[in-house]
Amino acid sequence: MRHFISSIIVALLGLTVAYYWGGANGLLMASILGLMEISLSFDNAVVNATILKKMSVVWQRRFLTWGMVFAVFGVRFLLPVLIVATVTGQSLLKVTSMALHNPDEYAHNVQQSHVQISAFGGMYLLLVFMSFFLQENKSLHWLNWLEKHLAKLGKLESIEVAAALSALLISQHFLPLGESQAAIISGIVGIILYVLVNSLSGLFQNSGQAQNSAHQAGLMSFLYLQVLDASFSLDGVIGAFAITRDVVLILLGLTIGAMFVRSLTVFLVRKKMLEEYLYLEHGAHYAIGALAILMLTDMSLHVPEWLTGLIGFFFIVFSLWSSVRANKRNKAKSISA
Repeated sequence: MRHFISSIIVALLGLTVAYYWGGANGLLMASILGLMEISLSFDNAVVNATILKKMSVVWQRRFLTWGMVFAVFGVRFLLPVLIVATVTGQSLLKVTSMALHNPDEYAHNVQQSHVQISAFGGMYLLLVFMSFFLQENKSLHWLNWLEKHLAKLGKLESIEVAAALSALLISQHFLPLGESQAAIISGIVGIILYVLVNSLSGLFQNSGQAQNSAHQAGLMSFLYLQVLDASFSLDGVIGAFAITRDVVLILLGLTIGAMFVRSLTVFLVRKKMLEEYLYLEHGAHYAIGALAILMLTDMSLHVPEWLTGLIGFFFIVFSLWSSVRANKRNKAKSISA
């Protein structure tokens, strides 16, 4: 429970502000948005935990403090404003004013940017999915019949990037010319960002000077988590406008959800849940792969948010069930031995 105290405090403060801002309806909207963010982001928390457990206590703490500020104001407010400003050609100040004083127009512009957002997020998440399964030396498999073949593909040089680019080219084929170009550019930016952050992280981890490399590796892992959070969350920001057009309520609701997701990440690390439930990480990455495909599909064919959440929930629950069964089998073998 102590891992969630800060989240509970943030939730109470956020709901109080929501009630002050929008009355009972504001309180309801912020609550729904918070629950939506949590329900759609459990796989995000599991993948975050796989990175966070390798980081020092100092960087874990920074993930909850500095990272939270970036997640709230950077990803859920500033980044959509920046995207709208880029797409419409308006200044950041004008778009910020639009978000606060003309939410309907701002919501329309954000939703009009969904192709760029989906292409960027879809590419980044697809590479996260493939980098986990396309490993030549990967020994622990959950769905053996599939994962053994994926591991063999990992022998091919840069297969993840080639596969991601192929998926992007196929997806943009179904879009009008103007949107097609925007999708390709945004998708390539997502690929470049993933390769850059991942490569720099590996470089610092293999660096010779222990203290310096530990700090640099911690920084790169921190940045990796922030970009991963952005890739997950931008699609949710668009979905939030289907619930309310009030930017303040969206920010409050998503902040509450994001804080609980981060506390859940720390809880998974501290309780060593990934070690106890062997296939939980696999389930989360399958959920990420499904989300990436749905984001690319959503560029040309609308995919409802409930479907995204349901598929992610299925993979997480199925992997937990499989882990419990595997633990029982291993326990029975050790007793009989």
